[in-house]
Amino acid sequence: MASAPDESLPFDVSEAAADHTPHAAAAHAARHAHINADGAAGTSAQQPHGTLRRWHIAGLALPVALLALIEVLVRTNVVPDHLLPAPSTIAQTLWQMGATRLGRHIAASTLRVAVGFGIGAALALALGAAMGLSRRLDALLEPCFQALRSIPSLAWVPVLLLWMGIDEAPKITLIAIGAFFPVHLSVVAGIRGVDRKLVELGAIYRLKPVALFARILLPAALPQIFTGLRTGLSLAWMFMVAAELIAATRGLGYMLSDGRETGRPDLVFGAIILLAVLGKLSDGAMRWLEHRVLNWRDAFDAFSEQSRTGEQR
Repeated sequence: MASAPDESLPFDVSEAAADHTPHAAAAHAARHAHINADGAAGTSAQQPHGTLRRWHIAGLALPVALLALIEVLVRTNVVPDHLLPAPSTIAQTLWQMGATRLGRHIAASTLRVAVGFGIGAALALALGAAMGLSRRLDALLEPCFQALRSIPSLAWVPVLLLWMGIDEAPKITLIAIGAFFPVHLSVVAGIRGVDRKLVELGAIYRLKPVALFARILLPAALPQIFTGLRTGLSLAWMFMVAAELIAATRGLGYMLSDGRETGRPDLVFGAIILLAVLGKLSDGAMRWLEHRVLNWRDAFDAFSEQSRTGEQR
């Protein structure tokens, strides 16, 4: 015998019987909230592609303009070149290093970040999911994690040197520590922030715990999880610099240390620029992955000039 619709749910369960995925639940909820995706509200909220493209171009031109301004200030002796070298001098220094030598430094740092971030993020996803699903495990482990999160990165350096020596292991471990905590927090918060009505819907369809996690909890928590992954990736690059202070002979952190010890600001700023470029590229790759995985979302986008014009009318 068919059960009566549950008034606590945002839509009729009988309507969702044909497709009871979280995406269908969200679509039914939106329909009962009288949101017409094909109406004027949806049309006015679309970002004009031409205007947005111009803003993207302006965003790319902004750092170029900043570098050009620094070049002028240094060449006109407004800014001393021993404090801030001209961008052309930095580019010449990197060019003189040669592609092979510079490639070794970039490859060493990138490999350390990739391995450390992979290990830290994998552990964070597993432990975060377990703590998000179990209040008892969360009560057991959260006090320790709260204390460990407050330890600065450089405080781990002597400990890791004592435990692991000066090989690659302490460097990768330090990067993994930096990537672990933001990902862990995002996973726990993402699972805990899932709408209870979606969980109740899964219980109505008698989904087993594994199916409930895979079909409802995980898709609903993915946006916040990806935010944590992006934050963890940026911290992995930051911790990499501290890690390469541990008796490294190659890497961008080593370039920073070598430039400081030899009094070469052009080398220091060259390493900083390379770190910024690599960080931007890796974050862009993570954003691309996020858009591919979450392409089913019909999420709010920033207000556009077109939508504001429509509201004024």
